[in-house]
Amino acid sequence: MLQIGQAAPLFSLADADMESVGLAAFKGKKNVVLYFYPRDGTPGCTQQAIEFSDHDEEFARHDCVILGVSPDDCISHAEFRDKHGLSVTLLADPEKEVCERYGVREVKECEGVKKIGIVRATFVIDKKGKLRHALYGVNPRGHAMEVLQLIKDINRECKSQKTR
Repeated sequence: MLQIGQAAPLFSLADADMESVGLAAFKGKKNVVLYFYPRDGTPGCTQQAIEFSDHDEEFARHDCVILGVSPDDCISHAEFRDKHGLSVTLLADPEKEVCERYGVREVKECEGVKKIGIVRATFVIDKKGKLRHALYGVNPRGHAMEVLQLIKDINRECKSQKTR
């Protein structure tokens, strides 16, 4: 598992428009909410993506970008985004390499068959590229607002450190 305070593992993945998005591009500029979800179109994943999108402007006002990662491909992400009017950036990790780096892969057993799945998890990364929060097994309902409060707290803490 990743440790709070350590540098967030860097990556570069393709988004729904097949454009490369790298974590390093946000260092020094934006806080990052990096959330991992199992699959496009499932009820929980849809609810989570819609809630983050509904509050996307408020996250932006707090110097924060939202990146959603799943093993789905870019085409699936584009269809998911367009069907639900999502504004968050969805990143494709079909090889599950970034999922592995962030420790969100898990082995699940269903009817005697073992499958590797993705744990619903969210990581909050500050502008310095440091991991500030790691939330595993999150409930999609209300999660966006919980994370927004964490971002507000980080910004408040940074402001108070600057005024000292």
